Amino acid sequence: MPFHIGPWEIGLLLLIILIIFGVGKLPQVGGAIGKSIREFRKAHRGDDDDASDTERKESRESSK
Repeated sequence: MPFHIGPWEIGLLLLIILIIFGVGKLPQVGGAIGKSIREFRKAHRGDDDDASDTERKESRESSK
């Protein structure tokens, strides 16, 4: 496998990321990466969240 990533490589990547961004920025970087992955998956599946978000808001308002 040309891209076999073992525990040493993962540790080295995490260390480099820690040095570059610092401890304080890691939660923000992680959140941004997670949000990007979620948006990519939604776009890949073709989900239309605009319509479902509108329906959810309307159902919450009517249940109040």
